[in-house]
Amino acid sequence: MRARDLGVKGARGWVFRGVELDVPAGALVAVSGIAGTGRTALLLTLAGRMRPAEGTVAVGGATGLRRIQRVAALGIVPGVTELDPALTVREHLDEALALREGVLGRFRGREARRRRTLERVGLDVAPGTLAEELAPDEAQLLGAALALAGDPALLLLDDVDEGLPAGRQHDLWRRLAGIAAGGVTVIASCHDAAPAEGLATHALPL
Repeated sequence: MRARDLGVKGARGWVFRGVELDVPAGALVAVSGIAGTGRTALLLTLAGRMRPAEGTVAVGGATGLRRIQRVAALGIVPGVTELDPALTVREHLDEALALREGVLGRFRGREARRRRTLERVGLDVAPGTLAEELAPDEAQLLGAALALAGDPALLLLDDVDEGLPAGRQHDLWRRLAGIAAGGVTVIASCHDAAPAEGLATHALPL
């Protein structure tokens, strides 16, 4: 994934500007900054969901919004992609798998695929658990699992340290590093990148 001189401008001026990023497949990138530094806008831009005012983005060989959207997936990004609190883990997974596999997929070992999808992100919760009952880190991992159902090359998650003590933040970063080790580039935003030290391969402070 490569970004060159990337910037997004809003009604009140530049949201972020001059971002440079060059990471290989399987990298784990920690994007850190306080609220208002443009972390969410940057993730959406890297995912092809927001058009930059200047600069370029490429994911693998994909450039341009539509092509990047085909290879990049969003985990939980508040206000953009969120879990439905009234649905269970199983229902969320079934919906994501159905979008990928179609109607016939439900008859072809769906239970095994649910299990593998959760194992891929290291999430161990009962399938009947409601989304509203998940801890913040469990919700982040479920969001990642749903995004990975489409086999993207790039996974982006926002505010991964929100509501978590430092120890659980570190454990979440460890699980994200495990996802990246499978060949998916993972870019996650946070307030403080310290718990990601030794796990994130790249850091981008804003």
